[in-house]
Amino acid sequence: MQMGFFFDQTRCSGCEACRLACRQWHGEAEDAVDLLTVTEWESGRFPDVSVKWTVVPCLHCAEPLCAAACPAGVIAKSPGDGIVTVDTEMCLGNGVCGAPCRDACPYGAPRFRNGPDAKMQKCELCLQRLSAGKKPICVDACPMRALDAGPLPELEAKRGTVRAVEGFRYAPEARPSVVFKAK
Repeated sequence: MQMGFFFDQTRCSGCEACRLACRQWHGEAEDAVDLLTVTEWESGRFPDVSVKWTVVPCLHCAEPLCAAACPAGVIAKSPGDGIVTVDTEMCLGNGVCGAPCRDACPYGAPRFRNGPDAKMQKCELCLQRLSAGKKPICVDACPMRALDAGPLPELEAKRGTVRAVEGFRYAPEARPSVVFKAK
């Protein structure tokens, strides 16, 4: 069953606890990269101004464009849960391949550390935590409970099927596994 994310834009305060927890969970090396992005969107005109945030990790797309673009074939989608993973050991590194996986992803999920031999990294939904019956660290770290993760059909039944919000473009060619509650 396809796993996915839920993001409640009405609850997010932009605190970035999700991003910081993710970085710490995966090891805070000096050249560490963030495996998710928190983006702020402002709209309106004074005095009717609105601020919204979107949180975008890897969205484990139904059709992962990053996997199709990888020249080494090291990005794979699990047939069981749909989680998109990377074999970092076999990755050629951005200095060799030029990072077509990053360029193909509509959400910029594949990330590379600095340096010519940097290997690709991406959110893998905290596989170790999932196998222990826990939620991804970003979900547990959110003080506003704006994030959730789980089987996509369950998220849709509980949260709805909104696929795009201001600040996030739904890419139909990739079909990201995410649902939103818009602000």
